[in-house]
Amino acid sequence: MILIGENLNIMSKTIGPALKERAPQPIQEMAKAESKAGVSYLDLNIGPARKGGDEVMAWAVSTIQEVTDLPLSLDTTNPIAIEAGLKVHQGKALINSISLQPDRLEQELPLVPKYKASMIGLLWGTEGMPRDANERCLLAVDIVYKANELGIPNEDIWIDPIATPVSVEINQVKACLEFMSMLGEIAPGCKSVVGLSNISNGTPANLRPYLNRTYLMMLLKYGLYSAIVDAFDPELIEIAKGNRPKLVSLVHQVMDGEKPDPSSLSPEEIKYIKTTRVLMGETLYSHSWLEV
Repeated sequence: MILIGENLNIMSKTIGPALKERAPQPIQEMAKAESKAGVSYLDLNIGPARKGGDEVMAWAVSTIQEVTDLPLSLDTTNPIAIEAGLKVHQGKALINSISLQPDRLEQELPLVPKYKASMIGLLWGTEGMPRDANERCLLAVDIVYKANELGIPNEDIWIDPIATPVSVEINQVKACLEFMSMLGEIAPGCKSVVGLSNISNGTPANLRPYLNRTYLMMLLKYGLYSAIVDAFDPELIEIAKGNRPKLVSLVHQVMDGEKPDPSSLSPEEIKYIKTTRVLMGETLYSHSWLEV
């Protein structure tokens, strides 16, 4: 599957100051490290960038592409900055992201065909976050229709159903999974993408990898095409590359209602079973779910 490294982020203690000060070394070192880790795209998140965002984005894109041939996912809510990045980007860029908010659609959607880019269609509507899988389906159909009107083919549309923290609302976690099982029918040819680390936001640092990896394996059951991930979680990378088939099969068995014999499993496998049940809503989330 396609992995998009999330680590070139303005919220980082090293990347944020480097973007502000136009210091190339930390940014180029991170880009090279992510590339070496095995991702396919680099997400460049410069935040809202309301002031001077176009200059920051153009400089950052050029700086990164001096040291890597990987395509970039241009991540900001500033359409002027997006276009500045597209102008200097070498190869086919990915715009992250375009929602159904009228101003975003009007300003950003035309940039996709203009610069022959791909786009992430974020399922955020005029009323905000969709409440369930059905609302996600309606939003997906709407954004694909509007993109098609501008000549954007489905193959260039990556649909993001919005993963949310399990510690906040389990019904949204389940709705995202349900939607993924339906995407192929409602938007043939479109790709799927999930901001994977969102699922573990607000949870203890030592537990986040289990949630991220398990949710990835659950989404793989429905043909997940791409995920925005921590490039430096080697176990997650191995799962995404298909090198943990036994573990993935175990998670899918649990999703199908099977109850594997704990005596035949390793302690690590049992942790993933417990995490799967939390993400299915069968076990109430708490910071101690692995200990119960």
